[in-house]
Amino acid sequence: MLDVLAHGTFNAAIVKTLTNVGLAIVLAVTVGTIAGAALHRARTLRTMLEPLFSTYYAIPIYAFYPLFIVVFGLGDAPQVTIGFLLGVISMIVSTLAGLDSVPPVLGKTASVLQLGSIATIRRVTLPYAAPYLFTGVKLAIAYAFIGVIGAEFIMSNTGLGYEIRFAYDNLDNSVMYPLILLILLIAVLVNMGLDHWERVLRTRRERI
Repeated sequence: MLDVLAHGTFNAAIVKTLTNVGLAIVLAVTVGTIAGAALHRARTLRTMLEPLFSTYYAIPIYAFYPLFIVVFGLGDAPQVTIGFLLGVISMIVSTLAGLDSVPPVLGKTASVLQLGSIATIRRVTLPYAAPYLFTGVKLAIAYAFIGVIGAEFIMSNTGLGYEIRFAYDNLDNSVMYPLILLILLIAVLVNMGLDHWERVLRTRRERI
């Protein structure tokens, strides 16, 4: 892997893939958190959508890749869209679980202390729900990597997924496995950082 990285041939592919994965993660986390918070208040809509959430990952998202190419063109948007669609549901479900975990008494206490909506969210809701949100973020990261790299592997001529497929087709194990290892190490390092902050937040929540 070090030899492959030192050669510099795949630098453009690495930057491209990580950029698209980053965009997919940001979109999935942002949209998923907002949608989860909105559904937490809309009980009827949540009840209607929960069966979809439980079966969502049985849907073959990659089957829609040709449609995304028609809609978005041959650029990076279809790959980002697939990464986003795979990650957003895990973020929605984790947000709902986090908000459900906040004891009602904490909201009543915030009202007694005359905390405004923003102060209540910042001082009560987010600290208590944060461990669940971090779980959603970790899942969104994993699914974003799967979505983007899988899309590159199937129908792309750039990115790490394409380079891995090209090496696979040519039986070039000296390139394929180092690139796979690189992706694995990046994902592990990101998740290790999130695990650390999750433990910190759990410790803080236990003190509430």
